Amino acid sequence: MAFLPLAIARLILASGEGEAGWAIYQQILQTPRYLISLIQTVLVSLAVTIAALAVSTTAGLFLTRNRFRGRSVLLSILTLPLAFPGVVVGFMIILLGGRQGLFNTVFPGQVVFAYSIFGLFLGYLYFSIPRVLLTVMAAAEKIDPAREEAARTLGAPPHLVARDLLFPALAPALIAAGEIAFATAMGVFGTAFTLATNIDVLPMVIYTEFTSSANIAMAAALSVMLGMVTRAILFVARSFTGATVVAGG
Repeated sequence: MAFLPLAIARLILASGEGEAGWAIYQQILQTPRYLISLIQTVLVSLAVTIAALAVSTTAGLFLTRNRFRGRSVLLSILTLPLAFPGVVVGFMIILLGGRQGLFNTVFPGQVVFAYSIFGLFLGYLYFSIPRVLLTVMAAAEKIDPAREEAARTLGAPPHLVARDLLFPALAPALIAAGEIAFATAMGVFGTAFTLATNIDVLPMVIYTEFTSSANIAMAAALSVMLGMVTRAILFVARSFTGATVVAGG
């Protein structure tokens, strides 16, 4: 139990052991590369969270409410990324959108997206969908369909049923799943390591500062900054929604 607090404390102390001392955090905010990579990481993570919630909520409600042949196979395909590490997910995106990938083979010289922000977004999204999907499905199975049927019988249109009954019931699960997706996207390394050759996201910047420059203080400071920003955004989101769930990931 004491390991995690000790590790965090050591990380914080290491960030102040460089030549700049504790002014290293001001240096991060004043250095365009670090600041841009932080902003880029946050924006990609927010986009992944919104997309994962949209896709997984739609798929989760459909799979919960419908029983059909091949349902278990479809669910297995959607949750397959749970078995893959981030490096494998990144390599799959390269096989689809790399210079020798499927899309560029069909349309030579036209479609290469694996090493762009869009490729990173797709990799993160593929990695996040099953985590959100399973959370939404677990919550959707607890919703009493009789309430929705009663509302429709009384003449409520589908969009009002969804707004007033369905989404309020799913709200805690959606918030928790969104927090997991966001926190995971902010810190995931394997996919970024495979794809982020031409773009900077904070996990990759931390890695290069530590391995290429041996700048341990900066790597530690960036790690602390990444954790603080992630926690701050989750706290703000939770305060707006009035939720009390705890983020995972």
